[in-house]
Amino acid sequence: MKSDTLPALLDHWAQQCPDKVWLKDLLPEGSRDVTWGEAAATVNAMAAMLEHQFGHGQRMALLSRNCAHWFLADLAIIRSGNITVSMFTTLPGSTAQYILDFTEARVLLVGETSNWHAVREVLPEGITLITLPGVELEQPHLQWEALLAAWQGKTPAWECQPDDVMSLVFTSGTTGLPKGVIQTHASNLIPINRFRASFGTREEARYFSYLPLSHIAERQIVEFSSLVCCGEVSFNQSLESLAADLQRTRPHMFFGPPRVWEQLKQAVTAKFGGSDALEAALAQDPQGIGHMVLEGLGLDQVEFCLVAAAPTPPALIHWWDRLGLTLMEGFGQTEAMGVIVSGHDSRRIGSIGKPIGEVEYRITEEGELAVRAAGCTPGYYKQPDKTAELIRDGWLHTGDKARVDEDGFIYLTGRVKDYFKTIQGKFVAPPPIESEFARNPHTEQHCLLGRGYSKTVMVAVLNEAARQLAQASRDSAEQEIAEAIHQAVQSINEAVEKHARIGAVILASEEWTIDNEVLTPTLKIRREKVEERYGALAEDLARRSAEEKTLLLHWAD
Repeated sequence: MKSDTLPALLDHWAQQCPDKVWLKDLLPEGSRDVTWGEAAATVNAMAAMLEHQFGHGQRMALLSRNCAHWFLADLAIIRSGNITVSMFTTLPGSTAQYILDFTEARVLLVGETSNWHAVREVLPEGITLITLPGVELEQPHLQWEALLAAWQGKTPAWECQPDDVMSLVFTSGTTGLPKGVIQTHASNLIPINRFRASFGTREEARYFSYLPLSHIAERQIVEFSSLVCCGEVSFNQSLESLAADLQRTRPHMFFGPPRVWEQLKQAVTAKFGGSDALEAALAQDPQGIGHMVLEGLGLDQVEFCLVAAAPTPPALIHWWDRLGLTLMEGFGQTEAMGVIVSGHDSRRIGSIGKPIGEVEYRITEEGELAVRAAGCTPGYYKQPDKTAELIRDGWLHTGDKARVDEDGFIYLTGRVKDYFKTIQGKFVAPPPIESEFARNPHTEQHCLLGRGYSKTVMVAVLNEAARQLAQASRDSAEQEIAEAIHQAVQSINEAVEKHARIGAVILASEEWTIDNEVLTPTLKIRREKVEERYGALAEDLARRSAEEKTLLLHWAD
């Protein structure tokens, strides 16, 4: 079959199994299903309309929570020879305005979204709004259902090619303005096929879509992978129904960033009544308890469980290992997906794994990981200077510092831009220290500060169990937590160079979230936001710690 473009795959399955269900919008009872045949007919009709109304090569933004119509709208834009600009439903108005203006978007397809109140205030003049089913806007707009009825049975003239630009995916913007990463059919299908060749993915696999589809990982791992293997995709109704929906789906492939695995761990621990109760149960029957937990979560049939997108504390991976769930660490970024991954037969905790397929890598003189492989982005939209920084002599520079052990396993040691110098003028790499600190039982989010400080300072957020403990008995709880923190810091300081030693710890009770803008939409910590909140305090604590030659503990919030 012709399988080098996304619409070609859709057409293939529509011909082979038109009545087979592809997409399932989960409902409180049952689901709203879309078959391969229905999907292809809808995509072709809407693509014909977009081609007729707007031509080719136009940027068309898509703003909606995950649902079947996200896939259909995305593929209709691509099938018409236009370019999808995927937007997060959590973007503040200023970032949405930047993306819409920068891409000169002609069309905005709007589904259910939590940030419409902000986006509607920054709409470019003359942009055409199209609402997905079930959405009404006060602004003048076209309706998906009416357009579909008018164009049913039509197909576009455009023939997609593997190297066509089919999407712009904007980076998280942890530093500065987000960049528009150019995506082609090839830059998505090559990594998927490379992964399948290395690890195998069953035909007709079940997928669960819950992470934002505006991010390349969810789009490639779920949307486009399901097109490759004739998979079935179930869409999460809401965060509140996540556990129930996951259990109903029982996916074969599942991806979650470290934050998701930490939250699931907390939910499991709470269900047992605390970590001591869970430990006691595991001591009695480790295999039985592990199976019960995974079955209850709906993760008992997962064949490949991926954790990526941010550094994962080894302690968290070991915790899931005890329950019988193997989290596979891997590496990819919007610019270069699926290049380094761990496998069941090639795994070392703390390592992102080894290159897969034809992927080449090297560590530059500056310690940066660079890769060379088919299926990487051609570059950044309208930013040739940034593209030239990214791709040099055929090598894509990832922005990540890395090291390689004697067996060829690659370990990330931090982002190039996250390294900082203390007052001694020596570099500190935060991630390994943050990962080691995460072994303590009381905190869940961590950010090491120290740029120009006398000592480094760890800022950490108390986890739910610690917050509850503090509410129940503040004095004894603070003593218990303080002792654990002191032990964690002592262990770290004995192992790191003098200039990297922690002089103070700030314990915060307010969780870092997308809403308070400390987390990016892809759940990465914005270090500059942590510095904004705690920088002055941290610098003062670092100075006092150096003067008093003692570890300081500060309870914030």
